[in-house]
Amino acid sequence: MPHWPNAAGRAMTCVRTIASAAALGACLALVTACGSKAPVRQIALTECRVPKLATAAQCGKVEVPENRGQPAGPALAIAVVVLPAATLSPQPDPLIMLPGGPGQSSDALAPLAGALGGVRRNRDIVLIDPRGTGKSAPLRCAALAPRDAFDEMAEEQTIAIAAQRCIGELRASGDADPAQYTTSAVVADIDAVRIALGYDRINLWGGSYGTRVAQEYLRRYPQHVRSVVLDGAAPPAMRIGFDPWLSRDAALDQVIAACGASPACRQAYPDVEATLARIRADLARARTITVADPRTGAQRMFKPSFDMVIGALQGLVYAPESASLIPALLARAEAGDYAPLIAAAMLLNDDVAKTVNLALHFAVSCAEDAPRINAAETNRMLARLRAPELVRRDLAACDGWPRPPVPADFYAPVVSDKPVLILSGGLDPVTPPGAGEEVARTLSHSRHIVATGYGHIVSPHACAPRLIEKFVEDAGFATLPSSCLGHFSASARPPLYSSVLEAR
Repeated sequence: MPHWPNAAGRAMTCVRTIASAAALGACLALVTACGSKAPVRQIALTECRVPKLATAAQCGKVEVPENRGQPAGPALAIAVVVLPAATLSPQPDPLIMLPGGPGQSSDALAPLAGALGGVRRNRDIVLIDPRGTGKSAPLRCAALAPRDAFDEMAEEQTIAIAAQRCIGELRASGDADPAQYTTSAVVADIDAVRIALGYDRINLWGGSYGTRVAQEYLRRYPQHVRSVVLDGAAPPAMRIGFDPWLSRDAALDQVIAACGASPACRQAYPDVEATLARIRADLARARTITVADPRTGAQRMFKPSFDMVIGALQGLVYAPESASLIPALLARAEAGDYAPLIAAAMLLNDDVAKTVNLALHFAVSCAEDAPRINAAETNRMLARLRAPELVRRDLAACDGWPRPPVPADFYAPVVSDKPVLILSGGLDPVTPPGAGEEVARTLSHSRHIVATGYGHIVSPHACAPRLIEKFVEDAGFATLPSSCLGHFSASARPPLYSSVLEAR
C-alpha cells in the first residue's frame, strides 16, 4: 500500500551439507541426486544474487500469456527467485512470499526472506515479482519514472497529472495492455510458477496488498494451499486506494494523543494539534523557504504546502519508531526549520520508489478499487480529513485507466478451513487489527495475533520470524512459542521523543 516503508530484516546464517552454492545449483538443475522429495522443475534455475540478501539464490523465468483470454497473444516472463532449503531432503511445500503495494517488487521482501532461516531449514522460500514490476515485464512510462526524492516532495506537480500521462504513454506505445495487470492475473501467474517449479502444495506469506493476493489464491486454488500467513491483512472488500486515508489520519490523532498523555512529551510540546494549525496558517501564505538538502547540504528553495506536511506525517505513522519523532519534527517546522521533517519523509519515499512500480499500482487500484467509490461517500470522507486534496489527487489519478471486470465474488470474504495465521500491528495505520478480525471471521482454522506496540508489517520484528517458522512447520498453532505471543501482546508504543536528540 502507498507509503509502506520496506520491512527491515537480518541476514540469515545457514549451515549447508553441500560444499558450495554452485554445487547446490547444479543439483537443483539436474533434479536427480538431491533426494526423492526434490521437485521436478519445468524451468532452468541459475545462481544469482538478490539485493539485501547475503546468500546466493536461484533465479529463473516462467512464461505466461499477458492475456489469458488470448493464449496465443503476447507473453510475459515472470521472474522467480528460489532460496533453496538448507537440506538434501526438503519438505515438498515451499513458502511463497507475496509483496505489497500494489506495485511492489520482491526485492522489498529479500531481507525478511533472509530472516526466515528457520523456515528455510526444511523448505524452499520463493519470491515472485508480480507482472508489471521488478523483473517481470515492468510497466514503464516516463511520467511515473522515479524522480529525485527532494524534488518529489518539493514540486507541486500532482500525481493525477503524472498518472494520466502514464496511461496515455502506455496506450500509445502498445507495449503492454494495462487492463491485464490485475490481482486476478497475478494469482494465475502464481499458480503457473507453482507448476513450473514442480510443487503440488504451497505455503503463502502475504504482506499488506499481498494479503489480498494470498486470499484470492486461497479462494481460487484451495487444493494447492497448505497454510497461509497474512501480515497486515486487507479484507477483500477494502478499497486500498481510499479506505486507508481515514485510518492514517486516525493514527496521527493517536500520536498526538500519546504526546498529551506523556508528561515529558506534553512538557516539551504542550499542544501538537495547535502546532499543526499554526503551520497550516503559516503555509497558507504560500511563501518560499530555503532548506538544506539533507543528503548534500546544498541549499534548495521551494514552497512547502500543508498537504506536503500531512503527506510526510502519514508516511511516518507506518512505523512507531518514526512516528515517535512527529512532535519534535512539527516543532522544528513551526520554528521555520522544515529540514528534519523533509529528511525523515525522504528516507521513506526514496525506499518506496526503489521497489514500487507506480504504473502497476494504478493499473491495479484503478481497476479494483476506484469503481467502488461514489461521490457522496467521497465528500463525507473529505470533510473529516486534514488534507482532503491529497485524496482528490489520488482519485483523479485513476481517470483514463482501464477498469476491466473482476470475478463476481472478488470482494466477498474468503471462506476456508485451511490454517491461516493473521498478524496485525496494534498501531498499524492502514490495516489495523479490526481489518484482521474481519478477515478471520470466515476462516474457521485461523488465529489472529495482535502485536499491540507495532505498526504496519509485524513479520520482521522481534520473535516474529520464529513464530512464522513454527506455524509453517506444523501448518497449525499448537507449537507457537508462548514467550513470543506474550511479547507481542504486552508490547507498547515506544516513547515519544521529547527533543530531537533525546528520548525520555
